[in-house]
Amino acid sequence: MLASTLPACLADAARTAAGITFVGRGGEEDRRSYATLATEAGRVTAGLRALGLAAGDRVALVLPTGPDMVAAFFGVAAAGAVPVPLYPPVRLGRLDEYQDSTARMLQRSGARLVVADRRLGDLLAPALTRARPDLGLRSVAELAALGRAGANEASVDPDALALVQFSSGSTVEPKPVALTHRQILANVSAVHQAILAAHPEHDGLTHRCVSWLPLYHDMGLIGCLLASVAHRADLVLLPPELFVARPVTWLRAISRHRGTITAAPNFAFALCLERVTDAELGELDLASLRVALCGAEPVVPEVLERFAERFARRGLRPEALTPVYGLSEAALAVTFSALTAPVEAPSFDAEALAERGRAVERPGGRRLVSLGRPLAGYQLRVVDEHARECPDGVVGRVCVAGPSLMRGYLGDDHATARALTGGWLDTGDTGFLRDGELFLYGRAKDLLVLRGRKYAPQLVEEAAQQVAGVRKGCVVAASTLLPGRDHGESLMVLVERVRGGREPANELAATVRRHVLEETGLAAQVVEVLAPGSLPRTSSGKLRRHEALRRWLGGTLRPPHRFLRLRLVVAVARARLSAGLRSLAAP
Repeated sequence: MLASTLPACLADAARTAAGITFVGRGGEEDRRSYATLATEAGRVTAGLRALGLAAGDRVALVLPTGPDMVAAFFGVAAAGAVPVPLYPPVRLGRLDEYQDSTARMLQRSGARLVVADRRLGDLLAPALTRARPDLGLRSVAELAALGRAGANEASVDPDALALVQFSSGSTVEPKPVALTHRQILANVSAVHQAILAAHPEHDGLTHRCVSWLPLYHDMGLIGCLLASVAHRADLVLLPPELFVARPVTWLRAISRHRGTITAAPNFAFALCLERVTDAELGELDLASLRVALCGAEPVVPEVLERFAERFARRGLRPEALTPVYGLSEAALAVTFSALTAPVEAPSFDAEALAERGRAVERPGGRRLVSLGRPLAGYQLRVVDEHARECPDGVVGRVCVAGPSLMRGYLGDDHATARALTGGWLDTGDTGFLRDGELFLYGRAKDLLVLRGRKYAPQLVEEAAQQVAGVRKGCVVAASTLLPGRDHGESLMVLVERVRGGREPANELAATVRRHVLEETGLAAQVVEVLAPGSLPRTSSGKLRRHEALRRWLGGTLRPPHRFLRLRLVVAVARARLSAGLRSLAAP
């Protein structure tokens, strides 16, 4: 039986021997028991109370994966306040964009305090100047030093806000999703129930999660950290930047710690196929892995099938690879595909999907992955533009009901009313049901509208990525009215070239245009070749198609600055100067 609040879950976990192993950037490990982490969180709670933080106040956490992030999160929750995880600056070449987006998120969440490493303070200064949180910025160490030993925790209501989690923002500006303790724990319980039904624990099997997912993202925070704490299970956490630099470190951690559960977006499995060498492959033993959840972005069946085939040599069970569907507004998971069967990906007639919105199976057609059935307590329906339920095999908007649907978007009643109606959440995704299983077609706002037909952008993007010289996962397809053309919307494809690529841009564009036409039957009126890093992304790494289109049309789609040490020094100096001028001007 789960505790009713997140602080109570940590208190329960602290009575066990379980804990978290933090893997450092150099591969070093630091294991903290939940009892130790609860003590560290208690010091943060005491410091927050000394600052005068009130129940319900929001506290932004701008911290990397590590003990400080865990202590800060649970310390804020135990004080009756609401943690708001935000991503640290990781793309220094786009520092101005980062400061703008952070300022907006601080303002929208109404954060009174920012908790961050003091080393980030200078980089955060412009965002703090704009947002003006009245309690400023504190580090975890400073909060711990402020508190009085033995200060009591607040009494936390299960229906009080537990988290403000910003949505990914792949199609619109990220929105602050407000979730209660009860909602989060309902989802954590449903996920745990599904896994235990397929893989019950026994003397030879104790579940342990291994994750590199960032803790400012729901898949890492709720799916890995909070789920592990709630079920008093061991957890291994790697910093995301370590995985991106050396993908094999994720698999090594699973092998070394006998991990049974992990989760990642599709790109992570593709990156392992590309970057894990045969020599590194020989070090691994993946026989312990029972569940490898794949979600948060479109699932490409060929990637998971190639991953299963290659790593089967190291003991990986093909049925461990589990496509799933979820979203921030549902506190994470909604559907799981079968946990004891390999990936199912039938082929459908692409023209029938695009022209009539009908899922008609056809050999050699477009393959779509089954994302499975709803978790216990959840419901799915697909509706047309008039909110009428669609029959099986007809594409419409995907709607979800269940015990973990958000309270709403914080401070935005209008957006909440658009998304939530009669207990159902309009996810913004399009798809269809077949025998109760969900198949996604694409984001409603991302669909390509060409000659009156609707195509998923992934259809074009996957074709373009097959061209040598194009960066994998760095393609955006969009339909738009182009200046000077009066024949309706045109297909535009933006591709980043590989680093060090020498092929002339016009030749690479011609190859992409030809290959897209051969693979999809769609003619691209515009193919633009971009420098690496040009396409805008969300904090979780998803491409922002609408933002890419907006910038291209406005002539502002450019690569990030080459961030030399001198540029960092200048940025810090400007931030300090700005802070100094503010202090002189203060009354």
